[in-house]
Amino acid sequence: MATSTGSNPYRRDLPTAFQAIRKLLADGNDTEQVFRIMRALNGPSMPRNYSRLLSTPDGRRMAYQRIELAEKLSDPAYIASFAPGTVGAAYRGFLEATGYSADGLAKVSNLNQEPIVEDAYMWFGRRTRDVHDIWHVLTGYRADESLGEAALVAFSYAQTDGKGWAFIAIAASLKSWRVTRSLAFARAVLEGYRRGRRAGWLLGEDYERLLHEPLDAARARLGIADPVRYLACSPMQAWTA
Repeated sequence: MATSTGSNPYRRDLPTAFQAIRKLLADGNDTEQVFRIMRALNGPSMPRNYSRLLSTPDGRRMAYQRIELAEKLSDPAYIASFAPGTVGAAYRGFLEATGYSADGLAKVSNLNQEPIVEDAYMWFGRRTRDVHDIWHVLTGYRADESLGEAALVAFSYAQTDGKGWAFIAIAASLKSWRVTRSLAFARAVLEGYRRGRRAGWLLGEDYERLLHEPLDAARARLGIADPVRYLACSPMQAWTA
């Protein structure tokens, strides 16, 4: 997810990651710290995942086209075009319920207000960022409470091998245990990781096609199981179309 133009944007930076996680645990709404952690730890996974994308026929086409998903997902007419019951309709409901936007996510991730870099790995990083909220919809993890985010980052770690995701999931679970002395939160997060391992590779999906697919059918096709432990912990229901 990094967009740095430095000499080696794929090198891990543990001091920055530890500094950012302390701030994030103190204020769960400080989304900027999430992207600092991603930049600090996820870099080495980006070339590997991009190479994996190129190993698929659809991936080679998407890499050639290099569509910026944030631009499409910020178009109100495009968002309004999805039929009821589809992944896109559920995503539209997510945006309406949370007040989030693809453009807003892109802006908060751009820590240094850098221009878009015309680089294959950086494009792939932006694409990974832009599908995060669609993954909320696909997995059923809500974005308006800490467990939903923690479970999704564990799912994301399983999908991407980005160590930043694991760092956040573990830190959030430890914080919950210190406060509650209960392992329910951690078990739901671990379930997120296991769901991510068992699911199809979401980074290889054609999202322009996926958004028009019925939500239940997409979940079944991708092998995304129900979040049983999460729903047992969460007072809210999972996202539906």
